[in-house]
Amino acid sequence: MPSPIPDNSNPTIFVSAGEASGDHYGAQLITALKAELPQATFLGLGGLEMEAAGQQRVVRAEDVAHMGITEILRHIPKIYASYRRLIRAIRERKPDVAVLIDFPDVNFRLAKELHRQGVPVVYFVSPQLWAWKKRRLRWVQERVSKMMVIFPFEQPFYQARGVDAEFVGHPLAELPRPSSRREEFAARYGLNPNKIWIALLPGSRRKEIQANLPTMLEAAKQLSLNPAVPPEMLEPRRESVVMATFHVTSSKGMLGRSCYEFLLPVASTLNPEVIRETISSLPQPTVRPVLVSDAREALYHATVGVVASGTATVQAAVIGNPFVVVYKVSPLTFRLAKRLVSYPPEIPAPMDEHGNLPIAMANLIAGRRIVPELLQENFTPEKLADLLRSWLADPAKLAAVRQDLHALRLQLEPGKPGETAITRVKTAVLQLLGETCV
Repeated sequence: MPSPIPDNSNPTIFVSAGEASGDHYGAQLITALKAELPQATFLGLGGLEMEAAGQQRVVRAEDVAHMGITEILRHIPKIYASYRRLIRAIRERKPDVAVLIDFPDVNFRLAKELHRQGVPVVYFVSPQLWAWKKRRLRWVQERVSKMMVIFPFEQPFYQARGVDAEFVGHPLAELPRPSSRREEFAARYGLNPNKIWIALLPGSRRKEIQANLPTMLEAAKQLSLNPAVPPEMLEPRRESVVMATFHVTSSKGMLGRSCYEFLLPVASTLNPEVIRETISSLPQPTVRPVLVSDAREALYHATVGVVASGTATVQAAVIGNPFVVVYKVSPLTFRLAKRLVSYPPEIPAPMDEHGNLPIAMANLIAGRRIVPELLQENFTPEKLADLLRSWLADPAKLAAVRQDLHALRLQLEPGKPGETAITRVKTAVLQLLGETCV
């Protein structure tokens, strides 16, 4: 069905995104809207991608996207001044519609001013109000005209609470799987294509690397010294839609060599030296992972993965190979999180034997634990190595997880051929413009 074209062919559209993923989505949306409304003006908060797409940046995203309490405190005067500039722009330019993308600490406050000025608000990528900070739900009810959500359980959650919400699919589920062949990937990074590859994703920030990588590498060491199977070599059996599977071609033993190689993707926001420093600080000898540049490729070519809780777990889920979710923070932070986090009836999420709710998005979407989680004191080298060993020794178990993840990916897709999350958001914006121009 063609998109509705508003009577106002040169509207002013306010778009706000403060993080890298939001900047990417915002740029795609601006491009899509300009194809329908070439005379439209775009302004607001954005990054370099949104500027390149045609946004007049009132505030640069890189000036306000500070992570951590100390960084925020140090930059409070600059952040507040940037916020005031955005408020002035809303009052002076009087946009016809606004699109706010994630980044709730700033965007919810902008939504308050936009609502006060009578500007309809489309919110794309909902903050996780269904898990915590539920008091902000009232802000959504009061300030947001249309909530565009990327997880299927979010639509009934919001609709049951009086919010006009629409599930648009997850942008990561729209991406084709990596096209590189195993041999090509191996040659690029000096890997042995006949070994089992295990992907390690400890996080994208220094603190996450320091908290997660040592345990991952100690587990890798234990697994290498006592492998799941004693093959000297493994070889690809076939390339399937979901992944490359493997079978044992020799059982002569290890011959002093590990049958595993460990892939460690380095996030673009992270200095590789942080990883090298962390590895150097560990007791020697230790496993030295192969640093690679693309997390999606690493997850695709690896037989299994170990992924720190966060967006990377969604990335791993849509790639479709089995993975373990790990999570470790300070004991105080973990105790506070257990007290604050709860799930609504729309998310059937039973506790495990340790009294922990699931945190992996794959498990929340599925309504059951399809990938294992090792949280806090249970995230130990021994438990991780044992879990990986049991998986790698049981091809049927791995195949069952792949089937579950394949079904989950289908749940995250938009649903109609030719549609994407961005085209659905574009349609919502055009509809609101049509209503305001009548």
